[in-house]
Amino acid sequence: MRRTTPALAVAGLLMASTLAARGAERPVVIAHRGASGERPEHTLEAYRLAIEQGADFVEPDLVATRDGVLVCRHENEISGTTDVASHPEYATRRTTKSIDGVSVSGWFTEDFTLAELRRLRARERLPQLRGTAFDGRFQVPSFDEVLALVSESNARPERRGHAIGVYPETKHPSYFEGLGLALEEPLLAALRSHGLDRADAPVFIQSFEVANLRELAKLTRIQLIQLIEPEGRPWDFTLGRMARTYADMIRPEGLREIASYARGIGVHKNLVLPRDAGDRLLSPTSLVRDAHAAGLLVHVWTLRAENQFLPAELRRGASLAAAGDLTAEASLFLKAGIDGFFTDYPATGVAARDAFLPR
Repeated sequence: MRRTTPALAVAGLLMASTLAARGAERPVVIAHRGASGERPEHTLEAYRLAIEQGADFVEPDLVATRDGVLVCRHENEISGTTDVASHPEYATRRTTKSIDGVSVSGWFTEDFTLAELRRLRARERLPQLRGTAFDGRFQVPSFDEVLALVSESNARPERRGHAIGVYPETKHPSYFEGLGLALEEPLLAALRSHGLDRADAPVFIQSFEVANLRELAKLTRIQLIQLIEPEGRPWDFTLGRMARTYADMIRPEGLREIASYARGIGVHKNLVLPRDAGDRLLSPTSLVRDAHAAGLLVHVWTLRAENQFLPAELRRGASLAAAGDLTAEASLFLKAGIDGFFTDYPATGVAARDAFLPR
């Protein structure tokens, strides 16, 4: 058994008192696009493995097909995560579009029906780090299929008292609304069909935009999460010519405004534990304390095992693809008082969380 140092013991006691003071449960582990460090992201197999590894939530990013079906892809451009480029029947659908002000070339889900997407197979998005062993084996799942998988898992006797939750993200909501393929109503309808459109459901809905979260707050009692980038502004702010930025949103007054429509914030991890020019960790910011003062939960993204994504002091070996100390990074964020974290490696995340919590 690992010995507990005095510093870690004190940190654990502080964590326990902080959680008790906020009336919060243990910090949650969110499987980022499933167990995406071990299976191609946003596949049923990635979600299934994450559930087996003990994740509290699985995270499907949602985009729309031409026939209005929500499917799970990180982006609506799919050449990096499917084999669409190898299908000659779809060659003429390659095009260039402006997505949230950025010119993007490739193939887009809104130009395919669900039936057509079924002909594609998933590919690893980071082959240089994670290999290609599972390329070509799995389909692109619909959101409804993910909800069915979660419902099936939660029906098992061993899940009693520990239901797996879902944490969907609406991707580019203003863009899809402009196409007549708004994401919000189909999202709520899908949750409703699985009995999850209620205040106490194990569900968070997240978005980098603001207007669609405000609209969702009028339509549902499901908990909402405002996503926040390290720089820039929400795309709907740009469309509306609003000067406010993400930096404005994480000031105390901005956090209080977020609390009027959302339950929490999902922030880039560097906004909690910043790094210097040499990629070494600096002291924590006040963001967690400020957000908690506004009554908001704080979830950070994304904890990954590869050296490329870790701070310099937690890397192991020279290769950026080598595994560093993800457990130590998770512990540092837990010590900072966060309420949950997204990770590509749920098994490691769960073990780190459970080891950190006071018994």
